[in-house]
Amino acid sequence: MAASSSSVALNFLYRNPIKVPLSILKNFPPFSKHTFPHISSFYSAIPRLGCSNFKKLNPLHCSNLPIASTNNTQYEFSDGSSEVELRLELGQGDVTPKDIHVDANDSSLAIRVHQSGIIRTLMETSTLYEKIKPAETIWYIDEDQLVISLKKQNSELKWPDIVESWESLSAGITQLLRGTSIYLVGESTEINERIARELAVGLGYTPLSTKELLEAYAKQSMESWVNEEGSDAVAEAESAILESLSSHARAVIATSGGKGGAAGRVNKWRHIFSGFTVWLSLSQATDEESAKEEAKRNMQDSGRGYSNAEVVVKLGGWDPNYSKAVAQAVLSALKRLILADKDLPGKKSLYIRLGCRGDWPDIKPPGWDPSSSPDVSSPSS
Repeated sequence: MAASSSSVALNFLYRNPIKVPLSILKNFPPFSKHTFPHISSFYSAIPRLGCSNFKKLNPLHCSNLPIASTNNTQYEFSDGSSEVELRLELGQGDVTPKDIHVDANDSSLAIRVHQSGIIRTLMETSTLYEKIKPAETIWYIDEDQLVISLKKQNSELKWPDIVESWESLSAGITQLLRGTSIYLVGESTEINERIARELAVGLGYTPLSTKELLEAYAKQSMESWVNEEGSDAVAEAESAILESLSSHARAVIATSGGKGGAAGRVNKWRHIFSGFTVWLSLSQATDEESAKEEAKRNMQDSGRGYSNAEVVVKLGGWDPNYSKAVAQAVLSALKRLILADKDLPGKKSLYIRLGCRGDWPDIKPPGWDPSSSPDVSSPSS
């Protein structure tokens, strides 16, 4: 049964050069770009800002002034519940309020100062940790620091840092996950396992691989097992493993791809639904628009188990060196998925307590019999 009422996010990454992920949430405003500035080969999704892009908080005629694009300014950050505060060092030299330019939007921030005959960038990001109320931005100069107060749109969300990064996501998303496990599905077992390990390290979760568990049990490789007994037998065995893992909290579970993988079968998702589900999909597309269309076709393919996933991450190739970038894209999409429906972790917990009956996301009352409903995939696992 596809998770029709849950949000689905799409991220698309090229391999060479690595492309900035593009995320889509079903039933929510489409397409927002994310950048990971610590990876130098990423294309930047941040437009180069000229004077015309800034709100003229104070007049400054800068058409003939040189611009220094330095984003190495030291800053202090604090979260004050309903707002966050940012303190940036202004450096040496006199700076007055008329020299400061702050351009704040829902999820982006650009700060520049006119100093010593040049316009210097103090900070520029299109990926604030979460959305703000730009009209309520306040800033002032405190001795040698610029102090900026940003009002949160979601006052309940704790910000670990001002920008969305691997460090801030891995530190901050645990408050949203609330111990719920994460299942990685897709055609490549290697990719699933690599990203599971990356996520587990960042989140402090336990990395688990159904392939490794199955091979330890059978004392043979998955390939030889499929050859000897067939893919159906291996998928049944993996389903039993998934059932035993469904009650585990704080785990990142890499499922098996290929012919013997249970996740590729629609009727084997009964226990996978116990956690947040992410499809790591190798894409044939060569650009973002093609990737969007490809993802839409994939998610509409009701005969394919992977289409049940709540998040899909499209990769235009695979390079283990960029596994952290893929893991970051997963966390970014999961964060937005949960913020769109804050009850999701609680629903996952209820689904587990009721016995993982296959009725996700429309959980039925206690005592409901899965065999009585033709809308639920056969809970054979």
